[in-house]
Amino acid sequence: MLLRRIDHVGYAVENLEEAIRHHERLYGAEVAHRETMDRDGVREALIAVGDSFLQLLEPIRDDSPVAKFLERNGGPGVHHVGYGVQDVDAALRDLKGQGVRVVDEVPRHGSRGCMVAFLHPKAALGVLVELVEDPALAHSATDTIHDA
Repeated sequence: MLLRRIDHVGYAVENLEEAIRHHERLYGAEVAHRETMDRDGVREALIAVGDSFLQLLEPIRDDSPVAKFLERNGGPGVHHVGYGVQDVDAALRDLKGQGVRVVDEVPRHGSRGCMVAFLHPKAALGVLVELVEDPALAHSATDTIHDA
Protein backbone atom coordinates (compact mmCIF):
# COMPACT_ATOMS: atom_id res chain seq x y z
CA MET A 1 0.00 0.00 0.00
CA LEU A 2 1.38 3.36 -0.94
CA LEU A 3 0.19 6.62 0.55
CA ARG A 4 -0.57 9.03 -2.27
CA ARG A 5 -0.93 12.24 -0.31
CA ILE A 6 -2.28 13.83 2.81
CA ASP A 7 -5.93 14.17 1.88
CA HIS A 8 -6.97 16.21 4.90
CA VAL A 9 -6.47 17.04 8.55
CA GLY A 10 -9.70 16.81 10.53
CA TYR A 11 -10.34 19.38 13.27
CA ALA A 12 -13.05 18.84 15.85
CA VAL A 13 -14.78 22.16 16.54
CA GLU A 14 -17.65 23.20 18.75
CA ASN A 15 -19.07 25.77 16.34
CA LEU A 16 -18.55 25.27 12.61
CA GLU A 17 -19.43 28.83 11.57
CA GLU A 18 -17.03 30.32 14.15
CA ALA A 19 -14.26 27.98 13.00
CA ILE A 20 -14.84 28.99 9.37
CA ARG A 21 -14.72 32.70 10.29
CA HIS A 22 -11.50 32.07 12.24
CA HIS A 23 -9.81 30.48 9.19
CA GLU A 24 -11.15 33.19 6.89
CA ARG A 25 -9.90 35.98 9.16
CA LEU A 26 -6.44 34.55 9.90
CA TYR A 27 -5.61 32.83 6.63
CA GLY A 28 -7.96 34.19 3.98
CA ALA A 29 -9.37 30.67 3.66
CA GLU A 30 -12.45 29.86 1.63
CA VAL A 31 -14.79 26.92 2.07
CA ALA A 32 -14.50 24.53 -0.86
CA HIS A 33 -17.18 22.03 0.24
CA ARG A 34 -19.85 21.57 2.92
CA GLU A 35 -21.64 18.40 3.86
CA THR A 36 -23.64 16.87 6.70
CA MET A 37 -22.78 13.25 7.42
CA ASP A 38 -25.65 11.88 9.49
CA ARG A 39 -23.99 8.49 9.94
CA ASP A 40 -21.01 10.13 11.66
CA GLY A 41 -23.11 12.78 13.41
CA VAL A 42 -21.19 15.75 12.00
CA ARG A 43 -21.40 18.77 9.75
CA GLU A 44 -18.23 19.55 7.87
CA ALA A 45 -16.63 22.37 5.98
CA LEU A 46 -13.58 21.67 3.84
CA ILE A 47 -11.02 24.40 3.29
CA ALA A 48 -8.66 23.73 0.39
CA VAL A 49 -4.96 24.08 1.16
CA GLY A 50 -3.07 23.23 -2.02
CA ASP A 51 -4.11 19.70 -2.97
CA SER A 52 -5.27 18.91 0.57
CA PHE A 53 -8.00 20.09 2.92
CA LEU A 54 -8.61 21.23 6.46
CA GLN A 55 -11.78 19.42 7.48
CA LEU A 56 -13.68 21.33 10.16
CA LEU A 57 -16.08 18.97 11.97
CA GLU A 58 -18.93 20.05 14.24
CA PRO A 59 -20.98 17.37 16.03
CA ILE A 60 -24.73 17.30 15.41
CA ARG A 61 -25.34 14.59 18.03
CA ASP A 62 -24.00 14.13 21.55
CA ASP A 63 -23.12 10.50 20.79
CA SER A 64 -20.97 11.26 17.73
CA PRO A 65 -17.24 10.48 17.85
CA VAL A 66 -16.47 14.19 17.39
CA ALA A 67 -18.72 15.17 20.32
CA LYS A 68 -16.97 12.55 22.48
CA PHE A 69 -13.58 13.88 21.36
CA LEU A 70 -14.53 17.45 22.30
CA GLU A 71 -15.77 16.31 25.70
CA ARG A 72 -12.73 14.10 26.37
CA ASN A 73 -10.24 16.79 25.31
CA GLY A 74 -12.02 19.79 26.78
CA GLY A 75 -12.45 21.56 23.46
CA PRO A 76 -11.41 21.75 19.83
CA GLY A 77 -8.32 20.20 18.31
CA VAL A 78 -6.86 17.91 15.69
CA HIS A 79 -9.16 14.88 15.48
CA HIS A 80 -7.56 12.79 12.71
CA VAL A 81 -5.37 12.72 9.62
CA GLY A 82 -6.71 11.46 6.29
CA TYR A 83 -4.26 9.78 3.91
CA GLY A 84 -5.13 9.41 0.25
CA VAL A 85 -4.78 5.87 -1.13
CA GLN A 86 -5.44 4.46 -4.58
CA ASP A 87 -7.73 1.64 -3.38
CA VAL A 88 -9.07 1.87 0.16
CA ASP A 89 -10.42 -1.70 0.11
CA ALA A 90 -7.04 -3.15 -0.88
CA ALA A 91 -5.22 -0.91 1.61
CA LEU A 92 -7.54 -1.97 4.42
CA ARG A 93 -7.16 -5.67 3.55
CA ASP A 94 -3.38 -5.29 3.46
CA LEU A 95 -3.25 -3.54 6.82
CA LYS A 96 -5.63 -5.99 8.47
CA GLY A 97 -3.47 -8.81 7.06
CA GLN A 98 -0.54 -7.26 8.91
CA GLY A 99 -2.56 -7.34 12.15
CA VAL A 100 -3.29 -3.61 12.22
CA ARG A 101 -6.23 -2.73 14.48
CA VAL A 102 -9.01 -1.00 12.53
CA VAL A 103 -12.16 0.92 13.37
CA ASP A 104 -13.90 0.05 10.08
CA GLU A 105 -13.82 -3.60 9.02
CA VAL A 106 -14.93 -2.61 5.51
CA PRO A 107 -14.73 0.71 3.63
CA ARG A 108 -17.73 3.03 3.78
CA HIS A 109 -18.95 6.17 2.09
CA GLY A 110 -17.38 9.39 3.29
CA SER A 111 -17.44 13.02 2.28
CA ARG A 112 -17.10 14.21 -1.35
CA GLY A 113 -18.13 10.80 -2.72
CA CYS A 114 -14.98 9.21 -1.33
CA MET A 115 -14.68 5.73 0.15
CA VAL A 116 -13.04 5.73 3.58
CA ALA A 117 -11.93 3.49 6.44
CA PHE A 118 -10.47 4.41 9.82
CA LEU A 119 -7.51 2.82 11.58
CA HIS A 120 -7.47 2.71 15.37
CA PRO A 121 -5.12 5.25 17.00
CA LYS A 122 -3.33 2.43 18.85
CA ALA A 123 -2.28 1.08 15.44
CA ALA A 124 -1.02 4.45 14.18
CA LEU A 125 1.27 5.96 16.81
CA GLY A 126 -1.66 7.44 18.75
CA VAL A 127 -3.28 9.18 15.76
CA LEU A 128 -6.71 8.34 14.38
CA VAL A 129 -6.03 7.69 10.67
CA GLU A 130 -8.56 7.80 7.87
CA LEU A 131 -7.75 6.10 4.56
CA VAL A 132 -9.39 8.00 1.71
CA GLU A 133 -10.04 6.86 -1.86
CA ASP A 134 -11.09 9.92 -3.83
CA PRO A 135 -12.80 9.01 -7.14
CA ALA A 136 -11.84 12.42 -8.53
CA LEU A 137 -8.18 11.34 -8.32
CA ALA A 138 -8.55 7.86 -9.79
CA HIS A 139 -6.92 8.97 -13.05
CA SER A 140 -3.68 9.94 -11.30
CA ALA A 141 -2.67 6.46 -10.13
CA THR A 142 0.96 7.13 -10.96
CA ASP A 143 1.17 10.11 -8.60
CA THR A 144 2.33 8.22 -5.53
CA ILE A 145 4.67 8.84 -2.69
CA HIS A 146 7.29 6.11 -2.41
CA ASP A 147 9.40 5.08 0.52
CA ALA A 148 12.84 6.67 0.48
